[in-house]
Amino acid sequence: MDDTTAAQPSEPPDGAESRGSDVVGAPSAASPVPTPGFTNLSAPDPVVASPSESARALAFAAILIGGLLGGLVGFGIGDVLYPDSTWSAVGALAGALTGAVGLGVLANLTLRAMNEWKTATHPESDEQHDSTSSAS
Repeated sequence: MDDTTAAQPSEPPDGAESRGSDVVGAPSAASPVPTPGFTNLSAPDPVVASPSESARALAFAAILIGGLLGGLVGFGIGDVLYPDSTWSAVGALAGALTGAVGLGVLANLTLRAMNEWKTATHPESDEQHDSTSSAS
């Protein structure tokens, strides 16, 4: 096979036309895509779904208290199992991390559930969350 035949573009088989586009169903320049006849569409105002500052502060305080109590439990276990060693400090660190991470996961799930409960209304329902509907 010589290089001159490989460089030539392939032609369509006998009886087939070339449409100018290799993509099946792609619109050509002669037929523009029709636009729908919708006008003046407006989306409802978004509902603020963030938890309140007091709920976030309470969750943060719970994480701190959980870390502190986990550290105390870890220190107690390390001190009972290995007295006169540094394992009580390792136990306190492991307990504090475990308690804080566990309560962090719990606080995250609780705040997400609060958000979902707060915003779980159908967008087309009669109840509106913005202040404009209550003024009329």
